[in-house]
Amino acid sequence: MWLKPEEILLKNAFKLWVTEKDNEYFVLQRRRGYGEGGGGLTGLLVGTLDTVLDSTSKVAPFRILHHTPDSQVYWSIACGVTKEEIVQHWDWLQQNIMKTLSVFDSSEDITSFVQGKIRGLIAEEGKTSHVLEDDPEKFREAYLRFENWFALPAEEKLVTYYSCSYWKGKVPCQGWLYLSTNFLCFYSYLLGAEVKLIISWDEIWRLEKTSNVILTESIHVVAHGEDHYFSMLLHLNETFVIMEQLADYSIKRLFDKEAFERERALSDPLQITKRGLEAHAKSEQFRTFFRLPREENLLEVHESFLWVPFSHLNTLGKICLSESYLCFASQDGSQCHIIIPMREVVSVEKPDSSSRALTVCVRGKRALRFTEVRDYQRLATTLRSRCGITASPQHSASAEIIQGECQSLINHFEDNPEDVTLMVGQKDSSKAVSTEALMTVFHPQDVENLDPKMLKEKMKEQSWNIHFSEYGRGTSMFFTKKTRDLIVRGVPEALRGELWMLFSGAVNDMATHPGYYTELVEQSLGTSTLATDEIERDLHRSLPEHPAFQSDTGISALRRVLTAYACRNPKIGYCQAMNILTSVLLLYAKEEEAFWLLVAVCERMLPDYFNRRIIGALVDQAVFEDLIRENLPQLVENMTDLSFFSSVSLSWFLTLFISVLPIESAVNVVDCFFYDGIKAILQLGLAVLNSNMEALISCHDDAEAVTILNKFFDSVTNKDSPLPPTVQQAPVGNNDKSSHFNVDISELIREAYEKYGSIRSEEVESSRKRNRLFVIQTLEDTTKQNVIRVVSQEVKFSPAQLDELYNLFKRQHFLSCYWTMKSPALLHHDPSLAYLEQYQLGFQQFAVIFPLLEPWTFCTNKSNLSLWVFRLIDENQDGLVNFKEFCCALDTLYCGSFTNKLKFLFKLHLPPEFALPEDGVIKKSPERGRGKVDLQAYLKQWQNEILRKEETIKDLPRINQAQFIQFSKTLYNIFHGDPEEESLYRAVAHVTSLLLRMEEVGRRLQEPKSLASPSKPAGDAPPTAESSDTSSPQEAAPRLAETEWSFSFEQVLASLLNEPTIVSFFDRHVDIQSKVTQAQVAQLKLTGNNK
Repeated sequence: MWLKPEEILLKNAFKLWVTEKDNEYFVLQRRRGYGEGGGGLTGLLVGTLDTVLDSTSKVAPFRILHHTPDSQVYWSIACGVTKEEIVQHWDWLQQNIMKTLSVFDSSEDITSFVQGKIRGLIAEEGKTSHVLEDDPEKFREAYLRFENWFALPAEEKLVTYYSCSYWKGKVPCQGWLYLSTNFLCFYSYLLGAEVKLIISWDEIWRLEKTSNVILTESIHVVAHGEDHYFSMLLHLNETFVIMEQLADYSIKRLFDKEAFERERALSDPLQITKRGLEAHAKSEQFRTFFRLPREENLLEVHESFLWVPFSHLNTLGKICLSESYLCFASQDGSQCHIIIPMREVVSVEKPDSSSRALTVCVRGKRALRFTEVRDYQRLATTLRSRCGITASPQHSASAEIIQGECQSLINHFEDNPEDVTLMVGQKDSSKAVSTEALMTVFHPQDVENLDPKMLKEKMKEQSWNIHFSEYGRGTSMFFTKKTRDLIVRGVPEALRGELWMLFSGAVNDMATHPGYYTELVEQSLGTSTLATDEIERDLHRSLPEHPAFQSDTGISALRRVLTAYACRNPKIGYCQAMNILTSVLLLYAKEEEAFWLLVAVCERMLPDYFNRRIIGALVDQAVFEDLIRENLPQLVENMTDLSFFSSVSLSWFLTLFISVLPIESAVNVVDCFFYDGIKAILQLGLAVLNSNMEALISCHDDAEAVTILNKFFDSVTNKDSPLPPTVQQAPVGNNDKSSHFNVDISELIREAYEKYGSIRSEEVESSRKRNRLFVIQTLEDTTKQNVIRVVSQEVKFSPAQLDELYNLFKRQHFLSCYWTMKSPALLHHDPSLAYLEQYQLGFQQFAVIFPLLEPWTFCTNKSNLSLWVFRLIDENQDGLVNFKEFCCALDTLYCGSFTNKLKFLFKLHLPPEFALPEDGVIKKSPERGRGKVDLQAYLKQWQNEILRKEETIKDLPRINQAQFIQFSKTLYNIFHGDPEEESLYRAVAHVTSLLLRMEEVGRRLQEPKSLASPSKPAGDAPPTAESSDTSSPQEAAPRLAETEWSFSFEQVLASLLNEPTIVSFFDRHVDIQSKVTQAQVAQLKLTGNNK
């Protein structure tokens, strides 16, 4: 590798290098301790220094220096891992540089010319290099060490590296941690003791920051049931975030395609960089905090002050800019933030250059004044370009008018702070797209009704109207602590749909996609899929006690919304609990608004909740368990098994407490959810358990605990609800309320915020990422155990052997996905299918793993043999082999009888039923399991498998001459390298000649019959000697070979049974464990070489 020229003084090198070659201008040196002899104690010390110290000397054991005869200064210009590599560089210098140097007169010119040449070579290499870091030279050195130490495939992309200590037992090993796209690697070399660790990200179960007495702060990694600790990291938080990002990226890409397909920014594994991961993490946090669409990315961040009208002061915070939104969040603890869609901006002005101010005017007579913006001019230009605001001459007049209006508006507000309404504007009137909210239709408010509940409802509305007058209304409203306080008290019925749309961000989705919902409804009308069948089945189970869903109006609206979403997102389609949630949304929002609210919940606020494996809900259950341990220690001490709370709380998370609370109480929970996200549900869950602490501690079993919680939920009421009894939901449990006091939902929510409001959303998101690894790996382990249980009934391998074979099989699937953007193997993984079908190998992957595990060594034609085996065991001919088919083939070769092994080899040489495409990939539909399921076809296939009788040797067809010759060659290849090779070869030759003589005798015996047989129609006449005379030899030969030279399996078996050497060879026990161990080492290397 060519290096950026650096000055070196050899007198300070402590003689750590040995000169191998030199000439007038260049020196090739070898590092002591490398190469011949090892270097003894010097080699150990040098190797230790090379590993611990971050210096150029440890880059590689070979280097080339440039010097001139009249100078004591040397320049390092190249290094190499192997002698062959450094010799190539040396030869290039001899051929291309040495002859040119003779024309220069001065040493300075020679050195300048050499340095220029080397920099030019590095620049050329950089055009195709993966290095995109801030310090390319240093990173190239680290990349070279990474390749040298771990010997991973060349496609593997190093992301970053850190110096750290790895704790092996109780002893720390100082070395280097390398983080690449697919692997976590560590290397240490201390006084001859080498420590090398390679863990793929998809094998990690837990990744967390820990601290104890010995390790003040470290990163804990759990993989393969082993604990790994990394400490003494200079930038521990940065390292952990990068590791977390890489593990999450790998898990999504390999296990959870539905989530990964949304991560377009990181779709190509060869383009992953540290900078890209950091930017992706910041964008993710930005979208989560401001509830923005997933297409938005954080582009710029500016510190500034914002004039806040309701506080009458400037608030310090940060301006966050994305493609379509200008957002501001305070940093002074006021919890104030605002979201301004670019489509609402009408003008961007710079009124005061001295204060570096920026004024953004939006629709509705609103203006926002930012001051002390460091780069305010560039920000103003960016905002104008993104908002489509130009400063061209034809618009100068209107621009001046707008600027004047904005400035007068600001001046008016500063002079008259009490007149806040001018600044915050009025509610944006949005047109109704479809129907009205169902609650408006089935329970219109009676204006003349002045009972206490309605009066309190009016007071709530007045409180919110005052809030709107101070903080704004619509998409540009300020979000503050006061907003949360009003939410906790309860949202008025009339404002619920509007506020849900605002808090969830669905209002922006709807505004940027006009007519989208109508198109989806028309597109999905009349379609019949698995999702629509499930929707029809659940329509009448959605809030059946509510009058809105006892009529065709509510049922039809619910059908349209659910079907439209299934059409929009076929990966999710429809999942249970979506109907309950959508029913509540339709009560308070218009039909199109309910659709966009459902989009916000399923795709942003509750990611991965509504899919086949409900991964998101399982992750939040694990987060809930962690919070129970932290906040309810008394409950933990008395109930050691917290898995009960995970199972009982599943419906809480999936339905946002709608399925367990009366509807009039549940909507208050939904209010908090749309404002605070999953944090509100977790807080309420803790409050419920805390309220029932004593009863739960004293209960004897899970059934009693469930009864306690059900009674509690039945007792929850909403004393302020204005809904009539006909709309309110009756308790589903014990109706005897005398045994349990009533709990008001507002008090319960207030208690949840007071006791557990300190839980930060950032902590919840971090806990989600940490637990996501464990949840997905647990699901994968469950899949493995189910597959092994099924396969163990068909084969003779032990469960431990099947476990290792499954890991190899699954790893081969992943290895084919590591370095490609769109691997065909990724299409083969479908978690929604049966356990056996979730992981399958195509021919390309099978051709790598099968030669590693076959019991005999084949000297030639490995690819052909793999193809034959693949074709044979692919019973349904779909171009994919599952684990059961794979193990049954290995079981025959390792544990089968002599007859079964021979029958397997015999069947390999029968004519293939299909040919492999030229690209080696047998196409299969990626949408398996997503369309309408043909149950009749499944039942028929199942019946055929049950009734299928075992194949006998008489059922096998005969093989012709060409196939028999190939069969003989395969036997020769099997015996190659065996100690009894010569006797085995003689036995095969003897059997071959015997079969040919037997066939010759049989042919002669049949010749008289052929001559004496009466003439038949031309189409039925067999080819005889007479008929062959009338045709050309080229035409007759294939027909003769086809009819005369053929053998049955019985003939082959009988002949081979007479050869004890062959029988003993096939009956000899072969240890599969040693083969598995060798395959575990060679699998990764072979996959890389085959790419």
